[in-house]
Amino acid sequence: MSTLLEIEPDAFERLSQRLLRESGFTKVEVRGKTGDGGIDGVGVLRVNLVSFQVYFQCKRWKGSVGSREIRDFRGALQGRADKGLFITTGTFTAQASDEATRDGAIAIDLIDGERLCDLLKENGLGVTSKMIEHVEINSSWFADI
Repeated sequence: MSTLLEIEPDAFERLSQRLLRESGFTKVEVRGKTGDGGIDGVGVLRVNLVSFQVYFQCKRWKGSVGSREIRDFRGALQGRADKGLFITTGTFTAQASDEATRDGAIAIDLIDGERLCDLLKENGLGVTSKMIEHVEINSSWFADI
């Protein structure tokens, strides 16, 4: 997590782009620039015969993302996307989670810092896992045979 908090904001957007590509998205573009209305990028997710245009927003935050940020992001999505994806290094408040799944509004999926780290590990993006086996011999067990 400390490494993610140290990278530049545009690098965090590119990391999110790479993660989405590794997760099956196509045509993933980073669009984050001043005046983008909170849209950092867009990608297409194909599920069987159906494709969804998904806009994403990335926030390198230590704290919690609240419902206001989710509402602002949803406002930027109106008329543009089928779904939204909000990626942060922080956490989401309960109100933000409620807002993301509010009835009658564009659904926004949330990826917090813990889930983000899990996804980076699962996809082998900048993270390597090693399993180490430690074997101990019980000499007394063999002596009693």
